Amino acid sequence: MVKKIRNNIKISSDDKGRVLITVNGDVLDYNTDDFAKNIAEKLSKEVKVLVIEGEDVEKWDSSLLAVLYKAVTEAKKHKIVYKITGFAKNVQDLLNLSLAVENIPNRKSSENPGFLERLGKSFLDLLQKIGEVTDFLIEVCKSLGRFLCFRSVMRARDFWDAMDKCGPAAVGIVCLISFLVGLILAFVGSVQLQTFGAQIYVASLVTIGMCRIMGAIMVGIIMAGRTGSSYAATIGTMQVNEELDALQTMGIAKTDFLVLPRLLSLLIAMPILTMIADFMGMVGGAFVGVFIMNLPHQEYWQFAINSFKLHHFVVGIVHGFCFGIIIALCGCYTGLKCGRNADSVGIATTKSVVYAVVWMIVVTGIITVICQELKI
Repeated sequence: MVKKIRNNIKISSDDKGRVLITVNGDVLDYNTDDFAKNIAEKLSKEVKVLVIEGEDVEKWDSSLLAVLYKAVTEAKKHKIVYKITGFAKNVQDLLNLSLAVENIPNRKSSENPGFLERLGKSFLDLLQKIGEVTDFLIEVCKSLGRFLCFRSVMRARDFWDAMDKCGPAAVGIVCLISFLVGLILAFVGSVQLQTFGAQIYVASLVTIGMCRIMGAIMVGIIMAGRTGSSYAATIGTMQVNEELDALQTMGIAKTDFLVLPRLLSLLIAMPILTMIADFMGMVGGAFVGVFIMNLPHQEYWQFAINSFKLHHFVVGIVHGFCFGIIIALCGCYTGLKCGRNADSVGIATTKSVVYAVVWMIVVTGIITVICQELKI
């Protein structure tokens, strides 16, 4: 029985401009660095054809594929015709797979684009983003229309589950933060009011501030970080797990099934949470006024009640209602546009909070201007 020769790879050339690589025996742990150097020297000359022949190769590892890949890529580099014969089908298939995609970086991508190119790309990206957001809002409006006509596929259990998570489950943190905000407002106001001997007006300051804007803003920020990010993470994970594709395959509108219950639950919960925040902020101000500034609690609450005006309360509720729409839409939109990997879920969660906070500030400015013009 003839013993096979290990790692027997020969490189030869003839006067006709042909290079022959002969592989026989078992190719295991072959030194590909020396081969790469030799084949580069051979093919750098005037060579027209490269022939690679395999003879009785049985045992082989990745070093054989490395040899074949290096020989073929070097031939392509010098625009030399190559031919591979004699190897098993699995070797040929793996080589074709490795040659299917050339891992050569695109030089154009590494170049720094000019200012006009960057500006044009940013503008096109902005137009694309506006189109995507517009399509999403249109789909949400259609879902609301189907809901009002009792034709939506929203499940009641999804609505009540979303209501529980953004309503009763959020009351504790809303009460705590609103109490502390009212306390801080009272402290800040008392610093200046004490210089005029008008400490009692701290009650008016806290009541108007919390009812008109601060209560709604604090609830909005809390819910953006707590609930809006949850919406984005939940829907984004469904995107990663291809559950959204399953809904589309079954012909179920994603806005009906996923967006609508979350939107409706926040529309109901946000005004209620805003009212709770207003009250807890007033309690926080009373804590400072009564226990720190030693004001009579009857007098404090009398000034607070006198300062409570319906139009301040309504403005705060309108803020909360608008914030609920913004948080739900931002969270659901970023979740639906999430990528297909775990990192995309984190990015979508972050974007949902950022978008919600930015748009809440923008809407606050718009409502403030409108109230100023209407003298509310």
